[in-house]
Amino acid sequence: MASFTALLDACVLYPAPLRDFLLHLALTGLFRARWSDAIHEEWIRNLLVNRPDLNRRQLERTRMLMNRAVPDCLVTGYDQIIPALQLPEPDDRHVLEGAICAGAEVIVTFNEKDFPREVLSPFGLRTEHPDEFIGHLFSIDFGAVCEAAKRQRAMLKNPPRSVDEFLETIESQGLPQTAAQLRGLAGLL
Repeated sequence: MASFTALLDACVLYPAPLRDFLLHLALTGLFRARWSDAIHEEWIRNLLVNRPDLNRRQLERTRMLMNRAVPDCLVTGYDQIIPALQLPEPDDRHVLEGAICAGAEVIVTFNEKDFPREVLSPFGLRTEHPDEFIGHLFSIDFGAVCEAAKRQRAMLKNPPRSVDEFLETIESQGLPQTAAQLRGLAGLL
């Protein structure tokens, strides 16, 4: 059913609420979600630096559950052309190469400036902010997006979240348009 492939950058996997929403969206089959072990390592490393209350074992469990939940999510064998790729931030080359090797059409990232259009377009790639990305998913099948949000909210048990609280969390993740669209469909959540 997936009509396109999206590589999820570490910055969109770092915050748990956004990561969970993107995984629930991936399970709808609207797109094929991909990432790499290097992307996992980046979000895990940064989270351990900023959240001393977490430990590597917890985050490795999250990695394992993500990999298990999304079929064929891991991109491998992508380290052959990294030196040839030129990006403003050389540490992002693994993301671009992962996207190329995955046959992705889009890199979902907050850091769009780190992936210039003129570098991506020869590979048939573009970047999308996660709010824009989810907006495109709404245009494909708003019901599937609502169902993903509903499933995510239902899994929040400690503490449970009201629809309004859930939507506030979505908005706080840098997704104001997504939150606004979901507010209009709150009865489905």
